[in-house]
Amino acid sequence: MNKTLLGVAVCAAIPFANAADEAKESSAAQQISRAGTQASVAGPANYFTGRVRVDPLFPASGEINASGAYVTFEPGARSAWHTHPAGQRLVVVSGVGLIQEWGKPVQQIRPGDVVVCPPGVKHWHGAAPTTTMTHLAVTGAVDGKSVDWLEKVTDDQYNAR
Repeated sequence: MNKTLLGVAVCAAIPFANAADEAKESSAAQQISRAGTQASVAGPANYFTGRVRVDPLFPASGEINASGAYVTFEPGARSAWHTHPAGQRLVVVSGVGLIQEWGKPVQQIRPGDVVVCPPGVKHWHGAAPTTTMTHLAVTGAVDGKSVDWLEKVTDDQYNAR
């Protein structure tokens, strides 16, 4: 092998040189939470209008300071206004939904859409009037708190499009 090719091969291998040693040092292991092993819960009436089901996926932890859940809104169901101290990401999985940031127009969201909600932004989200909507919610936490609930969304606010 010529010197140039040898140099390229060595440079390419450097990032992997300590991989075996690092793997031995790590005491953490992958974990699998099996589907269907965590109970679904109804969205509390204090924070939601209509029928909402929350399917928890994972809690915030020392490794990742964010929790995840599938949230399913029946037609017309929605959250109350709220904020997140560490922000939230929503990935629409199925159906058609609505979302609104305080002071801005209601927007429609569809499967594959990703909503990035920065920390402290007042908003609500839910299903369209005639369609169920499910989204994956990944929500950060600050000092163990992931949401600050505010007033309920009125029918006039929900229907303003």
